[in-house]
Amino acid sequence: MGASGGWRHKDFIDRELMFAMKLKTFDQGDVRGKKVLMRVDFNVPFKDGKVTDDARIRAHAGTLKKLMDAGAKVALVSHFGRPKGQVNPAFSLAQIVPDVEKAYGLKVRFVDDCVGPKVEAAMRDLGKGEVVLLENSRFHPEEEKDDPAFAELMAKPFDVFVMDAFSAAHRANASTAGVIPHLSSFAGDLLVREGEMLGAVSENPAKPYVLILGGAKVSDKIAVVGNLLDKATVILIGGGMAYTFLKAEGKEIGRSLCEEDRLDFARETLSKARSMGVKVLLPVDSVVASGLDATETRTVASDAMPADMMGLDIGPRTIAEFSAALKGARSVLWNGPMGVFENALFAEGTRAICRAVADCTASGAVTVIGGGDTASAVRQFGFADKVSHVSTGGGASLEYCEGKKLPGMAPFEL
Repeated sequence: MGASGGWRHKDFIDRELMFAMKLKTFDQGDVRGKKVLMRVDFNVPFKDGKVTDDARIRAHAGTLKKLMDAGAKVALVSHFGRPKGQVNPAFSLAQIVPDVEKAYGLKVRFVDDCVGPKVEAAMRDLGKGEVVLLENSRFHPEEEKDDPAFAELMAKPFDVFVMDAFSAAHRANASTAGVIPHLSSFAGDLLVREGEMLGAVSENPAKPYVLILGGAKVSDKIAVVGNLLDKATVILIGGGMAYTFLKAEGKEIGRSLCEEDRLDFARETLSKARSMGVKVLLPVDSVVASGLDATETRTVASDAMPADMMGLDIGPRTIAEFSAALKGARSVLWNGPMGVFENALFAEGTRAICRAVADCTASGAVTVIGGGDTASAVRQFGFADKVSHVSTGGGASLEYCEGKKLPGMAPFEL
């Protein structure tokens, strides 16, 4: 990765990680010859019988390779969709076996349950160079209830548990937290990486620290703002949530998204930020249209929003201001796109901020993308390999940055 201004990016990140969360990990001796249950997140986008983005599958490759190299016998367990505790073929993990085999270069033996004799038999008969994929854990209602008896049954065929599914770590399920007391348990490499990188930009971030918030709702970000406001140097607010802040300042926002019940929070946040010396930048212009399906757009100043229009992206002046605010940053956390980036008419703001964050990275900053839609945007626009870290967890990264203890991660803290 590029560097400028005397910084070497890896060395700088190494320094920042000195202050991040440390987790209990495994070495070869812990897993050699053992039967290992590895919690992964294969809840991947799936359409017309195909996986449309296998990033979450590939994210576990490093941990799995370490286990296989050590001679462990590995079974992968995951949820997939929301079957609501019922067996439903539409949510069977059997459908993604080819994608798992392609991602890992291994033969996958599928088991149509995640507990019981079938799992025990598969682990007993597992061949060299093979891995077991268990059926969707959410086919059992006991999974999401973190039922102790079910967790014990899931753990029974195994010697070791490795938790690698950061994106599910904020859920206290049988397969994320319930099995931990029953097995020798460790954090996988992905879980460790997520803790290190999110910790570097939320626990003791190097300054100047720029927090970028977007997406639809203010309510989704309230706790993040509360936890990080006193750490931030600058906060950039875009996306649908910006219009709640703009209305709180007395500006006309037309038909733009607004959470009326969060206007007081927005005013209080802006006032508190000013008193703390934290700079908050809101959009000074917006790309507007009559609706999401419109074919024509206009760019208007934030104090000149037409009453019959809605803001769907930040405008060019805002892009310039936000990009300028990012120059010289040493830490950046971004959660939430700047507009409805799935539509090319409203994508330029998010694409431009991707570019600006990538420039920060090249200059030595630690830059973290907080999962969910922001991660999808960064991948879509080709910047995933130009930032320090793209989190695999949307909800989990939010809760981590809110300062919460995640039930699938906290047991491994050292």
